[in-house]
Amino acid sequence: MSCQERRIVVGIDGSGPSKAALRWAIHQAKLTGSSVDAVTAWRYPSTYGITPGSESALDFEMNAKSALVEALAEVSGQEPDVPVRPLLAEGAAADVLLHESKGADLLVVGSRGHGGFASALLGSVSMYCVLHAHCPVLVLRDGRERTA
Repeated sequence: MSCQERRIVVGIDGSGPSKAALRWAIHQAKLTGSSVDAVTAWRYPSTYGITPGSESALDFEMNAKSALVEALAEVSGQEPDVPVRPLLAEGAAADVLLHESKGADLLVVGSRGHGGFASALLGSVSMYCVLHAHCPVLVLRDGRERTA
């Protein structure tokens, strides 16, 4: 019988809801003996082009890394015994989170509800994760839990 590590994946974009998701995930990891993978995705916008002098003006990867580091510094110290692994990946947020959800016990995302859905209860990334993730998904909207 093999013992597989319990793992919670949480999406981080630096927003308040994503920090609430990280807090919730770390607390849950403490209760369940899990580790936490804190995932931040970044990509170049489809309209991004190289123009003279713009190479250093916008560093999308560095901005994403800064958001991840700041969120971890603010939140992860609450439970020092919980292993939290920062993961930075290039790609669309929903695609990166789905990839990382493979083999996870839970995917936790925050939602600001800015997606194009009529109900505006979930943003486009959280809705996509709810519909396609490889594990159960918990969506925190403004710090409130919504399970799917």
